[in-house]
Amino acid sequence: MKRILDLSYRTKIPLWGSLLIILATLVVSGSLMFKAYDDMREDLFVRSSGLAYRLAESLFQPLMEDDTWQAFEIISKALDVANTRDILQPNTILIIDNELKVMIATDPMLIPRGTRVDQLTPEYGVLVEQIQKLDVSGRTTYETQDKKNYYVTAPVVNEGYRLGTVIVVNAKDSLWPRFVRIASHGALTGLLVLAILLPANWYWGMRLSRPLVLITERMTTLSSATAEEMKNVSYPYHDEVGQLFEAYQHMQIEQSNKQALEKQVVHSERLAAVGHLAAGVAHEINNPLGGMLTAIDTLRSVGSKNNRAFDSQTAKTISLIERGLTQIKETVSALLVEARVRTRDLEPQDFEDIRSLVVPQAQSKQLLLDWRSSLARSLPLQANQVRQILINLLLNAIHAANLRGTVICVIEERNQKLHLQVENDGKQLSSEQMSHLFEPFSPLSKTGHGLGLWVTYQIVQQLGGDIRVEQHNGNIVFSVSLPFVENTTA
Repeated sequence: MKRILDLSYRTKIPLWGSLLIILATLVVSGSLMFKAYDDMREDLFVRSSGLAYRLAESLFQPLMEDDTWQAFEIISKALDVANTRDILQPNTILIIDNELKVMIATDPMLIPRGTRVDQLTPEYGVLVEQIQKLDVSGRTTYETQDKKNYYVTAPVVNEGYRLGTVIVVNAKDSLWPRFVRIASHGALTGLLVLAILLPANWYWGMRLSRPLVLITERMTTLSSATAEEMKNVSYPYHDEVGQLFEAYQHMQIEQSNKQALEKQVVHSERLAAVGHLAAGVAHEINNPLGGMLTAIDTLRSVGSKNNRAFDSQTAKTISLIERGLTQIKETVSALLVEARVRTRDLEPQDFEDIRSLVVPQAQSKQLLLDWRSSLARSLPLQANQVRQILINLLLNAIHAANLRGTVICVIEERNQKLHLQVENDGKQLSSEQMSHLFEPFSPLSKTGHGLGLWVTYQIVQQLGGDIRVEQHNGNIVFSVSLPFVENTTA
């Protein structure tokens, strides 16, 4: 039983529905057949009582005249009429006198004349006492039964004078043929009803359970399911199941937003931690690095003042050390991204300058540079930092784009923010690569030291903006939004 209850609703609902339909059909059919049998039995008694009373009225005159043949014709004709009209035909009709002896019977061979009725069979004995109690003042019949027959009796009387009693005997077996026909029709009707209701029950059961099954499947994968997946299995109705769907969709969207927010917070915290670490390391390196460069400069100055020339190997070694230290200094300086005092607002001409700077880079790869700028006024943003952000993004896009590919740059003002969008058709990135895109010394950089996006991210954070990257329609899209700030001067 427990295993049945543990079945899926897609099986359990139609199964229980089918069982209830079958049980209800059996109960209704059984009740109707029992009622039909009871009505048939009642109809038999009514017909037999009417027949017995009519025979009692018709037989009084022949019995008064002792016309046995006429009386026999009357009861025989009654059997023939019953057979012709296809009604329940009595098995036997007999007439007994006041001494309970047989006067006339439809089958005189089996029921001889002059035989006491209680001596025919033990079953007839049950009638003796009741026959003697029959009221002779009017129309009175008596109904009884035994294991084999139904009995209906009526007195043959006129003006209180009783000549005998009519007994109509019906065999119980006579009801079965008609009952079987009625039961057959009922069974066929029941089967027809089952043939209609059972498929309909399975259809509606499956349809009703499908939303519950879908919700269960989504609940088991709540952490990985997306809001878009739930839209594909929406439930169009507003009943309790529909409300459950809406509640689950809301919960699933909240879960997705929470996961996205947690992921963004973790990513931001990781970049911030890396930034602090990089800045701390850069400061620690800058001090001894500056000292070493100063020492090399001093060494050259001292040699020049004393008119001492270094031999070629020494001079070559000193130059090699100086170039190496200078490269280290440039790399460390890139890690020290600090907010600068804004000297002027951002002008539309700044973007035209940037466009002029990157056009040669795009032409070297035969790229189509799709430039879309709708700015027509100055904006309260630090021009030098915004210029650096856009230049870094454009150079990164040009380097990543395919040969003879496309780079799209969209610049617009919306909702008190500057929105920059740089898109290229370069190679798609994995989710792992996307998660480390803004970290310093990114392995995705094929040229340079991999600090361009890192510097861009740091500047955007210092300006209180937001930067995102996503892959859309086969392209990589960088989006930056920078809020306007009040003009400040040092």
